[in-house]
Amino acid sequence: MERQPTDNVKVMFFLISLLFTVGSSENDLFLDFCGTWRHGKGSLSLNINLSTGCDGLSISANESTLSINGKITAQCRRSDVIPLNKFGLDSEEDSFFCLFWEPLLDQLQLQIGGHSLILCWPDSVLDTCCTDLSHGSNTAEAKYGIMNGMVRNDIVNDKIHMAYNFGGIFTKCKELCDQARQDSTYSNTPGEAVKRNQSIEHPCAYRSEVEMKEGFRGFDVTSPTTTGETSEPTTTIHLPPALKQAAKKNNNAVCTFFHNNSFFQEGPKEVQILNDVVEITVTDEIITDLSEPIKIGFHHNAIPKMHSRKCVSWDTRKDPLQVNWLVDGCETQQRGPKHTDCLCNHLTYFTVLVQLEPRPVRHLLALTAITYLGCAVSVISCIALIIFLCRKRGRSKEQSIPIHLGLAVSLAFLSLLFFLTGVLANVGGESVCVWVGALLHYALLSSFSWMGIEVFNTFWLVYMVFSPSPKLYTWNLVGFILPAVPVIILAAIGDIYGLREVVPSDDISNPYLMCWMKVTNKALLAHVFTNMTILAVLVSSGFVMLFLVYRQIRTRDEWRQNRVAFLSIWGLSCLFGTTWGLTFLDFEPLSDFILFLSCILNSFQGFLLMLRFCMLDWIRKQAACPGLGSTSTGSTRQHMLQEKS
Repeated sequence: MERQPTDNVKVMFFLISLLFTVGSSENDLFLDFCGTWRHGKGSLSLNINLSTGCDGLSISANESTLSINGKITAQCRRSDVIPLNKFGLDSEEDSFFCLFWEPLLDQLQLQIGGHSLILCWPDSVLDTCCTDLSHGSNTAEAKYGIMNGMVRNDIVNDKIHMAYNFGGIFTKCKELCDQARQDSTYSNTPGEAVKRNQSIEHPCAYRSEVEMKEGFRGFDVTSPTTTGETSEPTTTIHLPPALKQAAKKNNNAVCTFFHNNSFFQEGPKEVQILNDVVEITVTDEIITDLSEPIKIGFHHNAIPKMHSRKCVSWDTRKDPLQVNWLVDGCETQQRGPKHTDCLCNHLTYFTVLVQLEPRPVRHLLALTAITYLGCAVSVISCIALIIFLCRKRGRSKEQSIPIHLGLAVSLAFLSLLFFLTGVLANVGGESVCVWVGALLHYALLSSFSWMGIEVFNTFWLVYMVFSPSPKLYTWNLVGFILPAVPVIILAAIGDIYGLREVVPSDDISNPYLMCWMKVTNKALLAHVFTNMTILAVLVSSGFVMLFLVYRQIRTRDEWRQNRVAFLSIWGLSCLFGTTWGLTFLDFEPLSDFILFLSCILNSFQGFLLMLRFCMLDWIRKQAACPGLGSTSTGSTRQHMLQEKS
């Protein structure tokens, strides 16, 4: 197919720009190539074939496969076929992608479908680096392939071609590293060039190799000191004698220090890792479960007490394509706000993860004790109340009893699950918490529903006196069946329910585990649209109903008696769930007071509800006694309390 004149002009300008680049004394510090992959619908895959050298790089695509082949790396060797359907690319015909190559870190990264895939992990370079990847000739146009190919945001060709080829040249890594230190536009953030007013501290990874000879008694490795810091290095590593015993084939341990590499920072916004990352390896060895841990000391800026920190590692065997920091195999020791020691029993990448959100909870131990006590008492109280209401239902025709019974059952279930959630989280872990978290959410929504039914029923009794109330099955449908609908939908979506850590401010290394919603964006949206929205409607309608009831009964003689007035408002508050409105008042300077008050009232709600019915029953018996007042007064009081009970 003939090349159009416009294509020739574009290629001419691009080649001229390359000539100026080659003619200059500086080398390219990175390559970013972007384009749109035109493919078919169905099964898609990524084909990787990378090896050491500097012969060049080829990026090609067809109807079902995106291929990256070449010899440009210093140490990375990889041959793999990766299915792309799990990244949601099978439903679209066009997929935008970018490939980023950083010779200083021997790092190759692909961004496609909103995901960052690691093709070559960061590493230290050796003597030579493959850089100055220049664009060669394009292949012929095709129906499927790469269109709108761009190098550093400059469009090379807007037609669809099956492949783009790049040739490279060897450069001394030390010279390239010195150039990067002084380059004001260098940034290791993919696709970004950031102006800086000072030289870059460590654009290259620092590598230290330790030979573990016979009789190895341990060795200390230190990172280079950063600019402006002369007192102590950023990171220190102690290699124990147990490492020599675990290494069967090789006696050389390699420690690599990375500084300010944004590649490692990918992840949730609620967390952030330190600027320093350490990789410890023994060539061609997989070492785990060391009898004596490796000690890594991170010196960093002061971390406020409100932010917890944990030592984490990235297991590239389990997660070879994406960075995934885990606490497994590492113990955290805090040595003040500026120093953290990590004791780890395996070899891989290590750093310290700082939890930004949610913030640690003050007085968590006291709040947990109150919650456990309150839930235990509430479960027993609700069971007693259920028995009381069942007996009363047999000899009374009050229409409100089935509603009170539904509220008591839902509160008993909620209190029981909340009492057991900590135990189940520690024993069952993530797999159990998926189910327990969903059940706990259902119990909470069911309790809110029955509280809302209590509000509606009170309104009906006060303002719809001569209209028949809805049938019992309607209440059961709203109170027990309807709350299950959003829970089932959220469980089907996935990644909503699971293990949740609540970090105490006084001991952030020992979080409280519970089964609830996870700390993810999807779980946060689910929490807002289900729990907080329903709670806002419930609390606002409850307060409105309290005001309406107050207007109805404030002129009665019984209202002037303090105990009746108190029990009327307090009892209805328990029924309407208005105490849960304290959740919206959690702000300084009353934060601690509101937190404790909310914890006490809501965890003891089952007990307070039982207490209300016991007191009302006692008052009814008092009102029925002729010696305690006139029959008319007692009858009026009983009528008022029965209508609101």
